[in-house]
Amino acid sequence: MRTSERIIEKLLLICAGIAVLGVALIAAFIFAEGWPVINKTGIMNFLWGRAWAPTRGVYGIFPMILGSIYVTLGALIIGVPIGIGCAVYLAEIASPKLSEIIKPGIELLAGIPSVIYGLYGMTVIVPMIRKVFNNQGFSILAGSIILAIMILPTIINISKDSIEAVPEEYKEGSLALGSSHWQAIIRVILPSARSGILSAVILGMGRAIGETMAVIMITGNSTFIPESILSTARTLTGNIGIEMGYANGEHQKALFATGIVLFVFIMILNLMANLIPKKVGE
Repeated sequence: MRTSERIIEKLLLICAGIAVLGVALIAAFIFAEGWPVINKTGIMNFLWGRAWAPTRGVYGIFPMILGSIYVTLGALIIGVPIGIGCAVYLAEIASPKLSEIIKPGIELLAGIPSVIYGLYGMTVIVPMIRKVFNNQGFSILAGSIILAIMILPTIINISKDSIEAVPEEYKEGSLALGSSHWQAIIRVILPSARSGILSAVILGMGRAIGETMAVIMITGNSTFIPESILSTARTLTGNIGIEMGYANGEHQKALFATGIVLFVFIMILNLMANLIPKKVGE
C-alpha cells in the first residue's frame, strides 16, 4: 500500500511540475520574443507612447492599455453588483429547488463561446447604443456590457460558495439579537464572506482583461486614446488578435511585447487573488 501511495505521490508531483514548467516556458518564450522591441523602443516610450504605427516602426501601446482598463472597469461596474446580488439571492433567499433550477443556467453562460457573445453584441447591444446615443454604436460601453455578462458566472459561483461557507451560527446569532434577515446578510454574512467575494471580483477582472474575440467585434478597435465610454477603443488582447495574422519581423515582435504587458497584468491579478484572503483574515 505504501509503495502505491508513493507512486501516486510522485505522479502528482510530476503533473504539478509539468504545469509549472508549462507556464515558465510560455513566459520565457514571450519575453524572449518581445523584449528586444521594448529594449529598442524604451520601456517608457513603449508603455506611454500614444501612437501605434507599425509601418513607421512606432510602437506605443498606451491607447490599448487605456482601452483595456476602461472596458474592464465598465464591466466590473455593471457586473459586480449584479453578480453579488444574484449570489446573495441564490445562497440566502431562493428556495433550494429554485436555486437548483437557476444554477445550471448561470453555468451555461460560462460555456457559451465568446464569438457568440460578440455576435449578440453586434446585433443587439451595438444597434441599441447607436439608437439611444445617435453614434456609431461600437464603443467601450458595448464592450463593457458584453464583458459584464461574460464575467457573471465567475463572480456568482465563487461569491455564492463564499457566502454558503459562512458558519450558520453567525446568522443565527445575528437573528437572535434582533436583526432582520436583510440586516444579517448585509452586516454579518457579506462581511464574513468578503475575502471570497473580493477573490471572485479579481478573477472576473482577469477574465475580462483576457477576453479577445467578443471585444474585437464590438469595441471599434480604434488605436486612438478614448475620450468617453461612447468612444471606440482597442484592447491589448484585441491588438494582438487583429494584427498577429499578418504581422512579421519587428511588428510581430512588438505584438509579443504587448503580450508581455498583458502577461504581467494577469500575473498581478492572480497574485492579488491569492493574497487578499490572507490579508482579510489577519
